[in-house]
Amino acid sequence: MDNATSEPATIARRISAADSPQQRFAAMLEQHRGIVLRIAYGYCRHPEDRRDLVQDIGAQAWRAFPSFDDTRSRFSTWLYRVALNVAISQVRNAARHQRHHADLDDEAIAALPDPTGHGHDEGDAAIRQLYAVIDRLEPLDRALMLLYLDERSQREIAEILGISPSNVATRIHRLKQRLRGELA
Repeated sequence: MDNATSEPATIARRISAADSPQQRFAAMLEQHRGIVLRIAYGYCRHPEDRRDLVQDIGAQAWRAFPSFDDTRSRFSTWLYRVALNVAISQVRNAARHQRHHADLDDEAIAALPDPTGHGHDEGDAAIRQLYAVIDRLEPLDRALMLLYLDERSQREIAEILGISPSNVATRIHRLKQRLRGELA
């Protein structure tokens, strides 16, 4: 996709000019595609699994789009919730069916494309190590850390995950302590 069609102002014009729910959905999803990609990278290490998850999230978001109410929440919050629910369901289903994937070694992790679009640098080793630890967390804790790392507010995290803001604060504090210990 070229930069001209992905500029925020261009996407906003496409959303407001959308004639149909399909066009509106497509424009809004394009504007917030980074959410879907971050969730996919946070939950899947294999490219084919990430592609499947991105498609599943898109399909589920489209099925749920008629229930989206922009007076109750922002599209980004709603999409995070849909994406996390799909990702967590896939993790649970995979565990239920005893589907195990081989762990990626450091060389394979280094070969992964950067979901932020930035190049690799010396700090990537620490980031890969952080995501390797996050990958071992329980699904809810993993979702919480991914949202925290995406700089979402405690209120927004609570809304997305369906837990109280105080629970978010407590869990983040405990997870940060745990991650510090594992990364030390």
